[in-house]
Amino acid sequence: MATQQGRHFLQIPGPSPVPDRILRAMDMPVIDHRSAEFARLGHEVLEGSKAVFKTTQPVIIFPASGTGAWEAAIVNTLSPGDTVLMAETGHFATLWRNIATRWGVNVEFLPGDWRRGADPAAIEARLVEDRAHKITAVMVVHNETSTGSTSRIAEIRQAIDNAGHPALFMVDTISSLASVDYRHDEWQVDVTVSGSQKGLMLPPGISFNAVSEKALAASKTNTMPRSYWDWQEMLKPNAGGFFPYTPATNLLYGLKEAVAMLREEGLDNVFARHKRLAAATRKAVEAWGLEVLCQNPAEYSPVLTAVLMPPSHDADHYRKVTLEKFNISLGSGLGKVAGKVFRIGHLGECNELTLIGALSGVEMGLAAAGVPHRSGGVQAAMAALEGNVEANAPKVAVT
Repeated sequence: MATQQGRHFLQIPGPSPVPDRILRAMDMPVIDHRSAEFARLGHEVLEGSKAVFKTTQPVIIFPASGTGAWEAAIVNTLSPGDTVLMAETGHFATLWRNIATRWGVNVEFLPGDWRRGADPAAIEARLVEDRAHKITAVMVVHNETSTGSTSRIAEIRQAIDNAGHPALFMVDTISSLASVDYRHDEWQVDVTVSGSQKGLMLPPGISFNAVSEKALAASKTNTMPRSYWDWQEMLKPNAGGFFPYTPATNLLYGLKEAVAMLREEGLDNVFARHKRLAAATRKAVEAWGLEVLCQNPAEYSPVLTAVLMPPSHDADHYRKVTLEKFNISLGSGLGKVAGKVFRIGHLGECNELTLIGALSGVEMGLAAAGVPHRSGGVQAAMAALEGNVEANAPKVAVT
């Protein structure tokens, strides 16, 4: 296998590249996780994480992938036989549904076409029909990584309120946290699920449940068995900065640095940067004569752009050619869109120059793989960014 020089462009929609600052922060000796030194670290990350979720409520940190956080949300709030309403927005909503089903939960899966986010009106209509309040929870993926569509969480919260329904509200922000505006408290979310390897710019390995008082109350009365995922067992030692079992110590050092970096840039500036890069990417796709998978402009993802391949052209073949020739990894199509789309990640530690380099690789790859397209996508993205030079200037952080 030929050695490729230069940096590898990791442009999948997560895990995202880990900044040098975070790598250096994790490059520490492992410390005693029962020591006063660790308690200081524990307190700092448990409290610091709240600002990223925009909550004053507890944020529970598990040594796990986002899948573990999905399961924790389910087993701490629901009971076998409960009914939940979930929106089919793509591959990851489908996976969350499957986990709930395995735990004996009845999932009403509102059908979707994988090209849009969750429909607030459809959710409201179904909750209005549920006069007996048999639906225990509404579960939504905020940013559907498989499709590049975001769901309008504030509008879904309003839909639940309009229906006068007491259902818990659970939201997956695994790929949106720290990349897309999100407000756990303001939007009255009961459980927010997330992970370390996307907007937080960490390696995979830690996951999160941000929980409301209503969710904590549910965890004291539901009957789902759990041990490792038990919130109550986590919260007791968390009060002192500790964990009930061995934590991912060095990842917590990285989390401390990630929170510091987000505060320095300012969350509003982080969100604006992601939107700016996403808009430039869509300009490139349009100039190539290709089609963005997401059909609703109000739901375009700031995290990634999923691009439809022309008929009879295989996205995985294109990705293979592009990787081998230009040392860039692009996201594959998943589930129903496998082989039909490729995904360009523009999240985390990504700026204008990184994006232009990545889009250059995408465009050269289209030519190398023989994919029908027009040239000029990179120039279109550059023009979009150049037309927004004021927005590209450094900002004063908003803390």
